[in-house]
Amino acid sequence: MKKMALSDNELISQYASGDESALKSLITRHEKKVFSYIMLSVKSRELAEDIFQDTFIKVINTIRSGNYKEEGKFIQWVMRIANNLKIDYFRKVQRMPAFETNGEFDIFDVIYGTEPSAEQKIITEQIYTELRSLIQLLPDEQREVLEMRIYQDISFKDIADITDVSINTALGRMRYALINLRKIIKERNVVMC
Repeated sequence: MKKMALSDNELISQYASGDESALKSLITRHEKKVFSYIMLSVKSRELAEDIFQDTFIKVINTIRSGNYKEEGKFIQWVMRIANNLKIDYFRKVQRMPAFETNGEFDIFDVIYGTEPSAEQKIITEQIYTELRSLIQLLPDEQREVLEMRIYQDISFKDIADITDVSINTALGRMRYALINLRKIIKERNVVMC
């Protein structure tokens, strides 16, 4: 039977058993999709190639160590690894600003920053999306107060009037919403940077 006719899980099993050609078939099958996904964000062929290589190094190491779990589709797992490596790269770049000088260096340009890069916007949007999904796990009364205050910028006095509770109750619900949200983030090991 041709390798390309085998399922991903069959190829993984063969590779784990020592068949190196099975890995080649897996990479060939998915390289275009994974590479395109990386390239869309990083916009640099060289950087995309590095992240692609690091992605499959992690895949290889995980399969070889016997830690690969068939919990979903192989390609989704690979894409998650690639996404995490992209995020790691952008966080690293964000922490290490590069300064170019043309003789007209102004420290206030550095302090106040510039328009966020496309990568920073992607990371920020991913964090907001994850945070929104975590907020949905809060009890209804706490979620309602938090959403009105944060997303709709409604004052606590108005929140109290809208929800027909005292201002102290509205403040207390917000406090418990934040405490519970921190617990959820900690329990799920979510990184909010």
